[in-house]
Amino acid sequence: MEKTVPALNEKISALNCIDLSTSDVNQSINLLKQACLDCGFFYVINHGISEEFMEEVFRESKRFFELPITEKMKVLRNEKHRGYTPVLDELLDPDNQVHVGDYKEGYYIGVEVPEDDPEADKPFYGPNVWPDAALLPGWRQTIERFHQEALEVARKVARIIALALDLDADFFDKPEMLGQPIAVMRLLRYGAYVSDPSKGIFGAGAHSDYGLITLLATDDVSGLQICKDKDAQPQVWENVAPLKGAFIVNLGDMLERWSNCIFRSTLHRVVGNGQERYSIAYFVEPSHDCLVECLPTCKSENNPPKYPPITCGTYLSQRYKDTHSDLNKYSKPQI
Repeated sequence: MEKTVPALNEKISALNCIDLSTSDVNQSINLLKQACLDCGFFYVINHGISEEFMEEVFRESKRFFELPITEKMKVLRNEKHRGYTPVLDELLDPDNQVHVGDYKEGYYIGVEVPEDDPEADKPFYGPNVWPDAALLPGWRQTIERFHQEALEVARKVARIIALALDLDADFFDKPEMLGQPIAVMRLLRYGAYVSDPSKGIFGAGAHSDYGLITLLATDDVSGLQICKDKDAQPQVWENVAPLKGAFIVNLGDMLERWSNCIFRSTLHRVVGNGQERYSIAYFVEPSHDCLVECLPTCKSENNPPKYPPITCGTYLSQRYKDTHSDLNKYSKPQI
């Protein structure tokens, strides 16, 4: 069967913008519901994290990525997905990337769980991997603060999602959900490469995110594209414009599964234009042991559950394994 080459489109996608400071909750619910049914992407503004602090976090991210590769490889990601991911480490779209990975490098930071904590034995839980404090003084403190503040933003968004799904506002606040979440922050740097979709060369290949929701902060360099209809042939891609101080929020596959496909996860990718680009992705999932099964408000006699129940940890482990390189191919430098 002949492979269909995705069609490029210079159109800027018009996304709904949700103001988390507004007292008009019904307006927020309606805007979010429309976005989730339409394309699964929307902006969030007035979320409580200042533009000044977001700019500081971007400066700290740049400080890390400007380190020599020998220093970055000392904190290579581990099996818990904490630490540095080199260029080409991740392969998100094997059908179109012809087995050449993403032209980006990243750094994973999760919820800090001490090594002697019983929870640390589970996938995605454990201590973080931090660069040498002497190289980057104050770096860890800034990154940890942003991680904590972004989680509060995610919880606010999740409450609106719950209401949009006709659930109680605190549905996702339960301890087994966002009370004890798998919240993974990923600093990302896209090099000054020019992508070539016809040759399968991308900053990030086409994919949908795995979990519940993703908060994305970006610099002012464009590159993010979405495909509203993933089943269309050929696929049509639209640009998502950066919005200063805002988060771009998108739904993950787990929420699509949870909502019985009422709410959509959406294909997206990053196309490089020759400019260096920085972004911060904050992936929010429920706890490792949370059972993800069709929500009571999303099924009926005429619309039975489309997926069997699965634990969050099992689902995420398989998805990460499918897209990341085997760690055995790297030889870490001796410290």
